[in-house]
Amino acid sequence: MTTQEQAASRLAGKPVEGEQRVASLWGDAFRRLARNRAAILGLFVIVVIVLVAVFAEQVAPFGYRDGTSTEARTVPLWLARAMPGNMEDYAKIDTKFLLGSDYLGRDLLSRVIYGARVSLPVGFMGALTALIIGLVYGCISGYYGGKVDNIMMRIVDIMYAFPTMLLIILLMAFFKTSFGGAAEPGSAAHTFNQINRVVDGLLGLSGGGMLFIFMGIGITAWMGTARLTRGQILSLKEKEFIEASRMIGARDMRIIVRHILPNIVGPILVSVTLSIPGYVSTEVFLSFIGLGVDAPTPSWGAMISEGAQSIRSYPHEVLLPAAALALLMFAFNFLGDGLRDALDPRMKGTS
Repeated sequence: MTTQEQAASRLAGKPVEGEQRVASLWGDAFRRLARNRAAILGLFVIVVIVLVAVFAEQVAPFGYRDGTSTEARTVPLWLARAMPGNMEDYAKIDTKFLLGSDYLGRDLLSRVIYGARVSLPVGFMGALTALIIGLVYGCISGYYGGKVDNIMMRIVDIMYAFPTMLLIILLMAFFKTSFGGAAEPGSAAHTFNQINRVVDGLLGLSGGGMLFIFMGIGITAWMGTARLTRGQILSLKEKEFIEASRMIGARDMRIIVRHILPNIVGPILVSVTLSIPGYVSTEVFLSFIGLGVDAPTPSWGAMISEGAQSIRSYPHEVLLPAAALALLMFAFNFLGDGLRDALDPRMKGTS
């Protein structure tokens, strides 16, 4: 094949005879991720939990608020036999509920399934907020540097000076007391309540108060991503290819979008993915202390809090939501570790 034919083949995207086709960074990363069994298992578990949450009405055997006092704290026969001690002496054995019922006679399995509609959106919304706000904030701070960087990073330092969990608790208490009750039409509280109803309706919940959780976690979720993005840009913006782009007259936005972001998006995505379990655990803790979703909306944290009051007699009321929480967090951690290995440029071309 002549030199002209080789050039024509390259322009057409066809393989050139005698040359080995070089895999792209993303294609190579995807192949490494596909070979990571733990990451694929984590991704599979996440997809299953997402599908269960989306189709909760079809999957759950009962509604999350359906229950009667006559069926309170029933235990299935198989679980009573598996538990240590003789639960038949003090617990009502019933085969109606696969995993038993809580203190109000509500099906535990159904409430665990619907609880995924709270934990998953919180994790994804926290990650999305961190990605959007943190990426934009860090790009501006790191690229322009100087006084802009100094001022923007001092704002982040001030926010970091407050304990994050304490700040979220204060924000949640403020939102619930200021906007959680009835309000006059046209007021800010009324507007927030209307938006909150829309958000709860989209998630298939009634009166959950999810908007306030999104706001409380979103206000603090972006700081780590902003710092990481700034550090990545500081290490890249003086490279030769960035200087060459400036020399030919490329605008700042084009340099950031076309040349800088593709080189830093890998570590950012890994960091955001690994932070999702933290957002989920934050929501669980808020619900555990009574600052999460409003009853009777099911939350794994609220279920653990309710079950903890009778953990010695009915330990399954705590173990079931705790097991669902642990499974979800393990899945995200496995996926995050796999993405970190797959998107590491130093791993390109390795197995």
